[in-house]
Amino acid sequence: MTDADDLRRRTAELLAAHPPTRLPPPPSDEGPAGPHRWSATERLEFLRARFDAGLAWVHFPEGLGGLDAPRSLQAVVDAELEAAGAPDNDPGRIGIGLGMAAPTILRFGTDEQKQRFLRPLWTGEEVWCQLFSEPGAGSDLAALATRAVPDSGGDWIVDGQKVWTSSAHLARWAILIARTDPDVPKHRGISYFVCDMTDPGVEVRPLRQITGEAEFNEVFLTGVRIPDAHRLGAVGEGWKVAQTTLMNERVAIGGARIPREGGMIGVAAAGWRARPELRTHDLHQRLLKLWVDAEVARLTGERLRQQLTKGQPGPEGSGMKLAFARLAQEISGWEVEFLAEDGLTYDDWTMRRPDGVDFTGREAGYRYLRAKGNSIEGGTSEVLLNIVAERVLGLPPEPRTDKDVAWKDLPR
Repeated sequence: MTDADDLRRRTAELLAAHPPTRLPPPPSDEGPAGPHRWSATERLEFLRARFDAGLAWVHFPEGLGGLDAPRSLQAVVDAELEAAGAPDNDPGRIGIGLGMAAPTILRFGTDEQKQRFLRPLWTGEEVWCQLFSEPGAGSDLAALATRAVPDSGGDWIVDGQKVWTSSAHLARWAILIARTDPDVPKHRGISYFVCDMTDPGVEVRPLRQITGEAEFNEVFLTGVRIPDAHRLGAVGEGWKVAQTTLMNERVAIGGARIPREGGMIGVAAAGWRARPELRTHDLHQRLLKLWVDAEVARLTGERLRQQLTKGQPGPEGSGMKLAFARLAQEISGWEVEFLAEDGLTYDDWTMRRPDGVDFTGREAGYRYLRAKGNSIEGGTSEVLLNIVAERVLGLPPEPRTDKDVAWKDLPR
């Protein structure tokens, strides 16, 4: 049975086998060698070795980056590696792969799919994106119209359009849901695929946001060929597979582990302490309330992660994502009001395509604008409220007249 001491031993062995290079002194300096530093090659070799040692995600099976250990013990490995200054896999850049694609592949993938995709996904060698939402199927995702049709050779030919796709401009692979049977109700005619983003039929176009940046994209699929070996789950059961992705997505967005007074509330509190001349009684009372709400959300997230050690995420993740969106918008709004005219400054409106979102390293104006998307991405707050009401509180579901109607007969 793997325990904390065993993981510390394994981590020490990993670090001993893969030390960083000690830099030579500059030519004009005859003193001792410089500090340790990881080269790009050493970093990748270390990440691959960490995966192979089962220290990537310890709760995964042996041979797939894990040791079949309790999920809670991952913190032991992370703390040891952080203290040693070891490189991480840049989780902000590959969050979709880590938080959505990996748990879905683990649960529904074949042995061949797990062996092919999980290691380069975790090391960051291959970035992933999510091809779910469409212009006419966002909140009602099951109404999607992208078609996947089998050809005579057993492959699937995909045509359609996806939208709000983070990291599509960086991605090597995508998780994709498409309609494979229009003659059955919408939830039963969907299948789930892994799509090669380098296929010539894939076109990625930037979507410029209110921040001026384009971290999102729209993706056009024209005659994209997907081997049947890249299908996850049975034909027509893609909605079931997608639920695993969506539940993990909401936990990844709303349930990330942060320290006390970390994240956006930490930035707001630091600003309050640094600018006493801007303080008012009303702003103080509101900041205290936001601080308490953020701490409640953080502790609730800890409890949710403890529950995850016993199985797959459930609808509780929708509640965490709801709380995250509300807090991000309220905190960023408070911060702009507190900073007055300084809160309206914004460093750069240049159109660019960033690798990810930075809610703590940018100025208040950016945070205020970017937080507006939090109640839309990863499931709108309205949809998540329905999920919490029905699946957590047990309230009666809303009437749905389209559940037993074939997709092709639905009005559009």
